[in-house]
Amino acid sequence: MASQARNPRGALPRFEEAEGLGPQDATFVQDLIAVLEKHGNLERFGLCLLHDHFPLAADEILVETNDTETRTLHTRVEKANRTTHSKPTQWRFLPSVHHSRRAEFTSDPYEVVLLCDPYSGCPPRK
Repeated sequence: MASQARNPRGALPRFEEAEGLGPQDATFVQDLIAVLEKHGNLERFGLCLLHDHFPLAADEILVETNDTETRTLHTRVEKANRTTHSKPTQWRFLPSVHHSRRAEFTSDPYEVVLLCDPYSGCPPRK
């Protein structure tokens, strides 16, 4: 069975093809900073480069864990309906879709891209 693309409008670019921030993005970043400041979220949110290393099925989610002793961060795939991890750490905006593929976010214009593992200090789902 083929994996479904995470993006309803098309697949994300592979990491090698994804374009990072550059000088051409200065005005965009300044506007984003202004919006974050306006809403008191400058110290709460930032940017991440959306990309794929491998496809995820519609029922899968990425989960991050960290080991404070070795200072390493790890990411793995879990079934979204079976994960015990509940603290999202990355989101993807879906402004023209107005729904997520994940049931708990169906009315929001974003979807969760990455969850945090409870062993990393994140609470499990109840």
